Amino acid sequence: MASPSAAPSPGANAGSSKRALGFMRHAMKRKDSFIQLFAMTGIFLLSMRSLGQKYRIHNLEEDIHSLRQEHTSLSDRINNIKRDLLREASQDSTGVFASSLTRLFPQQL
Repeated sequence: MASPSAAPSPGANAGSSKRALGFMRHAMKRKDSFIQLFAMTGIFLLSMRSLGQKYRIHNLEEDIHSLRQEHTSLSDRINNIKRDLLREASQDSTGVFASSLTRLFPQQL
């Protein structure tokens, strides 16, 4: 029965350090391949970032288009309301309504 405070055997540490040395030795032997791997990984990550920005720009362009359509629609509605109010004001015989509208809407359509 082993005691819980027993230290791990020195052979276990030697095996993991040997593995690390083996990896480092292999990396040094094939350093051009590792450099190529890191370069390709960097290029891949930049490409993914660029692709994400492309779709983000596309979505923003769609938003701009819909906002312009909404702005045009609202401008048309405002102009129609102004025109109808001014037409009704011109039919008023006292002219009070027309004078107050001309103060509100200084430019005629």
